[in-house]
Amino acid sequence: MTDLSNYRNIGIFAHVDAGKTTTTERILSLTGKIHKIGEVHDGEATTDFMDQERERGITIQSAATSCFWNDHRLNIIDTPGHVDFTVEVYRSLKVLDGGVGVFCGSGGVEPQSETNWRYANDSEVARIILVNKLDRMGADFYRVVDQIKNVLGANPMVMTLPIGIEDDFSGVVDLLTRKAWVWDDSSDPLNYKIEDVPADMVDKVEEYREALVEMALDQDDDAMEKYLDGEEPDLDTLNACIRKGTIALDFFPTYCGSAFKNKGIQLILNAVIDYLPSPTEVKPQPEVDEEGNETGEFAVVDAKKPLRALAFKIMDDRFGALTFVRIYSGVLAKGTSVLNTFTGKTERIGRIVEMHADSREELDSASAGDIVAVVGMKNVQTGHTLCDPKFPATLEPMVFPDPVISMAVSPKDKAASEKLGIALGKMITEDPSFRVETDEDSGETILKGMGELHLDIKIDILKRTHGVEVESGKPQVAYREAITKQIEDSYTHKKQSGGSGQFGKIEYVLEPAETGTGYEFESKVTGGNVPREFWPAIDKGFRNSMDVGVLAGFPCVDVKVTLMDGAFHAVDSSAVAFEIAAKAAYRQTIPKAGPQLMEPIMKVDVFTPEDHVGDVIGDLNRRRGMIKSQDATTTGVRINGEVPLSEMFGYIGDLRTMTSGRGQFTMEFDHYSACPRNVAEEVIAEVKVRNAAK
Repeated sequence: MTDLSNYRNIGIFAHVDAGKTTTTERILSLTGKIHKIGEVHDGEATTDFMDQERERGITIQSAATSCFWNDHRLNIIDTPGHVDFTVEVYRSLKVLDGGVGVFCGSGGVEPQSETNWRYANDSEVARIILVNKLDRMGADFYRVVDQIKNVLGANPMVMTLPIGIEDDFSGVVDLLTRKAWVWDDSSDPLNYKIEDVPADMVDKVEEYREALVEMALDQDDDAMEKYLDGEEPDLDTLNACIRKGTIALDFFPTYCGSAFKNKGIQLILNAVIDYLPSPTEVKPQPEVDEEGNETGEFAVVDAKKPLRALAFKIMDDRFGALTFVRIYSGVLAKGTSVLNTFTGKTERIGRIVEMHADSREELDSASAGDIVAVVGMKNVQTGHTLCDPKFPATLEPMVFPDPVISMAVSPKDKAASEKLGIALGKMITEDPSFRVETDEDSGETILKGMGELHLDIKIDILKRTHGVEVESGKPQVAYREAITKQIEDSYTHKKQSGGSGQFGKIEYVLEPAETGTGYEFESKVTGGNVPREFWPAIDKGFRNSMDVGVLAGFPCVDVKVTLMDGAFHAVDSSAVAFEIAAKAAYRQTIPKAGPQLMEPIMKVDVFTPEDHVGDVIGDLNRRRGMIKSQDATTTGVRINGEVPLSEMFGYIGDLRTMTSGRGQFTMEFDHYSACPRNVAEEVIAEVKVRNAAK
């Protein structure tokens, strides 16, 4: 039986370019060397694995890799840095027990760091912090620690202090042991010495150590009392307190180093083992019913309980479709059948593989706490629960945002046309935030995603990974339609021409609903004027009609329909008659209800050098942007604002031109807002021209 206390399921997450990939690579090569001494692995594939990640900028080799450190097994899950792929970070955090947040020593807390940190807070994931790249120009460990406090509202517990900075960065002081770890310039992580604290740092080390001890002992009243009486706590007591506080999210042990120069990584690995929780020390996953409401039952991490596993990533590679699963309870065994509670179908488990840094290991079974990949599952998608067919249960599912941007693509030739469908099918299962539709009128293939970069990457993957050459159109914004007035109306559907006819009369109120509700239906019919069995048909008629708005054919959202009264015929009324009545009622009433076009508004975070601030703000204002805040940093200014997505196409090129190539920005969907009339008229006219051309 596996000892789960020696397991750590961790993720490494960061802003783009904070050094996540390099940190992961150094961890893998460092643990690979330890592993090689014991088991004579060649270790070469560790770097192959990361080369592919560097080439694409997103991980393609595996979603989880395993390595060993001090007799502990680390399952490391990758998370991308770019905002268009936050769905990857979100789903990885769902299955993690702990994480390492990497911050750039010169860039500090950047926009994506905040988003990732918020996701980690929502998922209640314990974290340690690495302030990386302290060898870079402008690096300042103490400034980044202040930003973690002020920008993230987190409580960093400083565990190490840097020796030197920028070009002079040579090592770190471990505050707990009061020892200096000093590396030479060979970039070999094993070439270090443990020495006494440099004389010029003794006072600072004592100051920070005292703050560390007091923060840690808040977790243990007895130890705190002894400390106040002058008794110094031993290392075991301090480590136990730090572990307790880290798991409770009271503070976050904070380290410093340079992954690129191989300095400080051993202390991070030791901290992962000493302070981050094992699978049995985190809150168990809640189980939900068919409507998604919690049942009060939990998937307790225990191999003896019935099987509960969550599929969190699908990936296609040369071995076939890989489904990565986190097992919460029970045992997943080769040759057994499992129930997918989303589809209601059972699937047979064929091959189970464990991802190592340098190999795949075939397994006969895996148990609670494990993260493994299952080869060749047919109908499993991200967020599906796999469970024991005799004891069905559903784990809390993952919720993915709707795409806000679309683009038409067409294959360049017949050969590409045949490959396109297969390639897109694989890409949809891999990425739940990527959707594909076919335009019924034109036959065009429409790709939908979270941003311009998201779709650019998808087209790049089509060309380079799947060998499909496509021509792409201009990106299109996913507008919505909504109503502004409450209208009371009635509609009678009557078709009687001898024999059994159709009859259904409905009286109803259409009104704007709360933002984000989509569509609501309620019946206030009393008596039997519209029998209860016809209510679902009326609901279905209205619901299906909402897919096409009356202004430009975009989906209509945030509408509440209340059925007030009506009439039926004993012979001629049927569910179909009432459904047709509801569809016609929608077409009759929506134009009277003040329909308006809604556009996606993006939360935009722009970084610019100080001398270009005026240009950048002026440009955002021209794009109908609303500036929310601007904050000076040591290297420039961060501008936060809200801008309509339709105005942001090609922004990166304009920003680079304005800032001599030094500006950066990230954006993510925030909310839908009413379009100004002139913009709405342009969009509606454009849609009419497009439809006429079809």
